[in-house]
Amino acid sequence: MRYVLQLLIILFFSFCGELLHHFLPFPFPASIYGIVLLYISLELKIVKIENIKAVSTTLIMAMPIMFVPPAVGLLNNLHYMKAQWPKYLAITFISTFVVMAAAGWATQYIIEKKKNRKKT
Repeated sequence: MRYVLQLLIILFFSFCGELLHHFLPFPFPASIYGIVLLYISLELKIVKIENIKAVSTTLIMAMPIMFVPPAVGLLNNLHYMKAQWPKYLAITFISTFVVMAAAGWATQYIIEKKKNRKKT
């Protein structure tokens, strides 16, 4: 029963994300809205980590399986991509470094913010 309740909490935030996506004019996916709502509720201690930890861990362990269908789709359409491979390679290379830089800066910002909290 514990897993069902935890899954329902996660699905609730996913559903709220779908509602926001439907009503707000911004181009963000519904899943992003749901994740942001869940993050805010965790930060505000509305939802405790213990209330979703078991199901979250299970979902994270199953996440690699979710990459199989897109990989198969890429392999099935490889003949379309052959003519465009330099563009795909450039986009992949540039976006990898942009994401790495953004993640590094965000991590440094959070670490500095936590250090400043401890000092006060």
